[in-house]
Amino acid sequence: MPVVPVLDSTMHHEEHGSAPFVFLHGNPASSHTWRNVLPELGGLAPDLIGMGRSGKPAIGYSFDDHSRYLDAWFDALELDQVVLVGHDWGGALAFDWAARHPSRVAGIAFFETMVKPLRSADLQPAAQERMRRLRTPGLAEELVLDQDTVIRQAFTGGVRTPVSDEDMAAYLAPFPDRESRRPVLAWAQQLPVDGDPPALVPRKEAYGRWLATSEVPKLLLTFENAPTLLITPELAAWCSENIAALEVVAAGEAGHHAQEDRPKEIAAAIRAWTESNGLVA
Repeated sequence: MPVVPVLDSTMHHEEHGSAPFVFLHGNPASSHTWRNVLPELGGLAPDLIGMGRSGKPAIGYSFDDHSRYLDAWFDALELDQVVLVGHDWGGALAFDWAARHPSRVAGIAFFETMVKPLRSADLQPAAQERMRRLRTPGLAEELVLDQDTVIRQAFTGGVRTPVSDEDMAAYLAPFPDRESRRPVLAWAQQLPVDGDPPALVPRKEAYGRWLATSEVPKLLLTFENAPTLLITPELAAWCSENIAALEVVAAGEAGHHAQEDRPKEIAAAIRAWTESNGLVA
């Protein structure tokens, strides 16, 4: 379980073999979310700063903050020609890193992430209501900082089958109190919808241009039959029309945290895609 010094803190990662994959998790997760995928493919799965077993420096946990610490982690490990696998905010960070370091990226696989700035109308009703609650002053702090409900709901309602008590304990462990849950709230309030928050729009537009023009192989995994899905059939169709060098693979029924529901299918689809594109030896 290596720990790497980065900037004024540290980042922890899980490691399995020497494969070129880097798995980036989302909110409110950690590298634990890849526990059933990482052994199938090999590679590295870091805990984002402020999450998992990484350090919790006194920062705002903006997208830019996460990007800076992740850049330092990639550079400290001298990672090159990586195959990025991103979920949720990990997907957005993967796109952002790839767009800024195109020569170091061999491929990128993603699912249930933010491929473009969204409109409220793009979100399913359950997601719209969740966003409203998490952007309501007072209520948001009560839901996220004063209790662990949002974390628990991610792995009960955001999956087809709730996780075991042991796995729930692993997800809750990094966030035992109010202060430790600030990164979770910061992520929850940054979902770029209707141009808000404005600071994120240029970053997403920049990586959108990279996705539209780069011939780096890309893989989108889609899922079905859950009200919590972020990438709807309509958004998947948009991706097919607007993202270059993209392959789309349906991976079965799952919730937003699809690694919990379909780890074998996710690993198998990524393995087949990397082999067909010559991305692994």
